[in-house]
Amino acid sequence: MQFKKKDTEDFSFDLTPMIDVVFLLLIFFMVSTAFVDFTRRMDIELPESKASIAVEKIRNYIIEIGTDKKIYLNGEEVTIEELEEKLKESKKEAQVRKSAVIKADKRLPYGDVIKVLGIVKDAKIADISVAVK
Repeated sequence: MQFKKKDTEDFSFDLTPMIDVVFLLLIFFMVSTAFVDFTRRMDIELPESKASIAVEKIRNYIIEIGTDKKIYLNGEEVTIEELEEKLKESKKEAQVRKSAVIKADKRLPYGDVIKVLGIVKDAKIADISVAVK
């Protein structure tokens, strides 16, 4: 009489999918760390000179204009008169380089953007840019 041998069940894990996932994670971290800019800081004391040029301070203004014609200066809601006053106050600051970015909705009438642009130019801000998509 012949008896059939029972197949022994194999209870080991298949490691192939786990190895695939580990390699994918490794590639992901290698690619993502390539874009991180680590600034290296060293403690260096620079020598002084009489002919050195002072580093200019930079003041950035972000002016946003919505379709409801509300104006925001650096995230704070202002009227057109308040915008003019605040930018004219900045005109008094010497040794400060100023720049402005105007973000206006495309459905806004052209004249409203030009009015704000004129106020910015009147405040002696030379670096003016209009944000686009």
